[in-house]
Amino acid sequence: MDDRFARDIIPVLIQDEMKSSYMDYSMSVIIGRALPDVRDGLKPVHRRILFAMREMGLRHDRRYVKCAGVVGEVLKKYHPHGDSAVYDALARLAQPWNLRYMLVDGQGNFGSVDGDPPAAYRYTECKMTRLAEELLVDIDEETVDFEPNFDGTVDEPLVLPSAYPNLLVNGTDGIAVGMATKIPPHNLGEIVDAAIALIDDPELGVEDLLRIVPGPDFPTAGTIHGRAGIREAYTTGRGRVVVRGRAFIEDMDGGRQRIVIDELPYQVNKSRLLESIVELYREKRIDGISALRDESDRTGMRIVVELKRDAFAEVVLNHLYKHTALQSTFGVILLAIVGQRPRILTLKEMLQHYIGHRREVVLRRSRFRLRKARERLHLVEGFLRALDMIDAVIATIRGSQTVDDARQGLQAAPFDFSEVQAQAILDMRLQRLTGMERDKLETEAAELHGRIEALETILGSEEALMGVVKDELLAVRAAYADPRRTRIEDAAEELTVRDLVAEEDQVVTLSHLGYIKRCRPDEWRMQKRGGTGKRGMATREADFVTSLFLANTHDHLLVFTEQGNVLPLPVWTVPEAPRDAKGRPIVNLLNLPDGERVAAVVGVRDLHDVVEDDPRMLVFVSRQGLVKRTPLSAFRHLRTNGMRAVGISDDDALLVVRLVDDADVHLMLFSDAGKCIRFPLADVPEYGRTARGNLGMKLGDDDMVIDAVIAPATEVDPTDSDDDELDDLPPVDDTADTTVDADDEPWQTTLLTVTSLGYGTRTPFGAYRVQGRNGKGILSFRCTDKTGPVVGAVEVSPADQLMIVTDTGRVIRFLAGSVRITLSRNVQGVRLMRLADGERVVDVERLEDVDEEAVEAVDTIDADDVLDAIEADDVLDATEVDEDDGSDG
Repeated sequence: MDDRFARDIIPVLIQDEMKSSYMDYSMSVIIGRALPDVRDGLKPVHRRILFAMREMGLRHDRRYVKCAGVVGEVLKKYHPHGDSAVYDALARLAQPWNLRYMLVDGQGNFGSVDGDPPAAYRYTECKMTRLAEELLVDIDEETVDFEPNFDGTVDEPLVLPSAYPNLLVNGTDGIAVGMATKIPPHNLGEIVDAAIALIDDPELGVEDLLRIVPGPDFPTAGTIHGRAGIREAYTTGRGRVVVRGRAFIEDMDGGRQRIVIDELPYQVNKSRLLESIVELYREKRIDGISALRDESDRTGMRIVVELKRDAFAEVVLNHLYKHTALQSTFGVILLAIVGQRPRILTLKEMLQHYIGHRREVVLRRSRFRLRKARERLHLVEGFLRALDMIDAVIATIRGSQTVDDARQGLQAAPFDFSEVQAQAILDMRLQRLTGMERDKLETEAAELHGRIEALETILGSEEALMGVVKDELLAVRAAYADPRRTRIEDAAEELTVRDLVAEEDQVVTLSHLGYIKRCRPDEWRMQKRGGTGKRGMATREADFVTSLFLANTHDHLLVFTEQGNVLPLPVWTVPEAPRDAKGRPIVNLLNLPDGERVAAVVGVRDLHDVVEDDPRMLVFVSRQGLVKRTPLSAFRHLRTNGMRAVGISDDDALLVVRLVDDADVHLMLFSDAGKCIRFPLADVPEYGRTARGNLGMKLGDDDMVIDAVIAPATEVDPTDSDDDELDDLPPVDDTADTTVDADDEPWQTTLLTVTSLGYGTRTPFGAYRVQGRNGKGILSFRCTDKTGPVVGAVEVSPADQLMIVTDTGRVIRFLAGSVRITLSRNVQGVRLMRLADGERVVDVERLEDVDEEAVEAVDTIDADDVLDAIEADDVLDATEVDEDDGSDG
């Protein structure tokens, strides 16, 4: 073997060679292609494009040239890669939906926000924008370093002077080997203000900078939801920013609505967004859309989503936010090249590196200008000295045989010119010998002295140097700053199922065996009092409806069991079903303890909004008449598996829970035997969650409490009051008619009592005197075999609508004003609902906030017409039998 050849072979482990080669390749990609420099915010390809355009003279005030020429120049001199990479990079600099401030002024088709590619570079034209020229300003004054290009024929800059912080202003994204950068664009005015503030006070923190730079400013506008992600990104270099497109709701003819989208999140493809909406509609994940159109044109973006008549626009919009790119997350990674190494930076660090770069640029430029000024002053001073001795200078030149002899003669005594001055004098035209030219030279010399003094001041004072940096930043701000486009809103909670459900009132029914469902109140049209009602929940044999209540779909239900436990149940999780559907077992929705049954349900808007000092109280009533009050705030940390709400003994059961926000009211307890007691709510003791409470009403042996009502505290007894509002009422007479027409009612609200066989009365609260707690009460309703025991009571106004439900699931809905008021408590009442044999009323509920137009549209008759239609067995029994036991507790 040849010894010389053998000496050239070096044994290397393959794993070491692969590691070394891979690291070299990785760093080449990271530094030379994929990541921006922290100083000018540009990747090498963008820097080379702009520098080549400058060298070609493609300034903002010059004509456009073909992009093919620019691409060819870049490939020929600076960027030894594919032409598509260069042209794609050039096109991006001309796309207003990608760059907050465009650097290339393009003419022709440069693509679209729909993802359409640019036309071929032989068809498009370009030149630099004014702002792009600010990146290259003073590049000829030794402000930055240059290096030879790939073939050593020309030099290219390692970085641009960059008169503004382009990395933050325009942002960038890129994927390298093992790392990526994703820097959002910002508002130029805000970034410049932050840089100036940091120059004035280098100790500024992130919170101070956030007051100046509230967040990114995307070219496509949109809305940023939440500031936590912004703060995290600016503090740590990484963060997640939630961006929504702007959408608003417009009314259309025929009572329909449409959603109009005129702004998209940054880097969202419009055509793909439209395709995703269509796909969601086909998959029936979004209901209510009738048409989708793209009405965008040169003037701006406009996507129209037309809705069906019964669709809820807010719900559809929330579905679009939830399931499409109309709401997107921008993952911020503030990664840039710092000193030939990739680093993740904070907002302050990025600004500090840029300020340091500009300081270096101004420093090098000042040194260059000072050197040039001194060199020029040296020549001007030589010219002035030559003019002072012009005859001798001319004689010396005329007497010289060669140019070198003349130059040497001028450098010798008595002239003593330098070689540079001597050569300049030899090159001077005769016109410079005129007096006017001498004046110009003297003026120029004075200006040069002033310029040199100013430059020496800049170079000799850090404060003066940074003052120049600030002044130049302010000049850029004055020329190019514009208003912020992207709005920033406080944090919005992540869209949940609640946001995707229309906010509307629902009737919730619960059966004896625990089946629950909800449906709209208009499932039951208005009927006359005394009708048969309509089929509600379809119940199985041995099952019957036990309760009916009204709740909003966005409410949370507090479900209380007879044993005193409470569990949360969002209304929107209750299955919606037709009025005659059976529903779903509530045990599938709640973690009910074994053997426990639901006793009461209370609706609240959101437990998370309840504060420690919330004045609202929950009033608890048991079947044995025990009462207590507990602050609602005691339940604000309610978990899904529930907690203890009230102590209940083995022989008792929780019956009623009421939410009150005013302690200046009365509590009325009703027994199934027709007794009632009324006392101030303030007399009810306030206890914690586990307490049982105190006795509110004394009951007979076979009697039990069946309902409780929160009554107003301002009513008086009409039988023994001198209140002026009662002067015109007919006197109470055992033999006279004690009813009051609806038009003559002086009361805002009255008490409606309902029995199990469908009878009821409407009585003023003043007919029930206030007693002390723990009394026997007074007679409220004369229960007979015809009426059955009392099953419920409710406070109503004449315009309220009532719903009565039976154990077979039938429901009737009628106006409370159709039931005449009786001033007597001791009556059988009138028929509210006709029942089948064996059928019983189990609950009554008032509907609040009823749409008056909807009430007028249903099949109703006024109170007088109803009374005229009552059959003989519906006539009020006005026989007065005072069974008041006289007990005041």
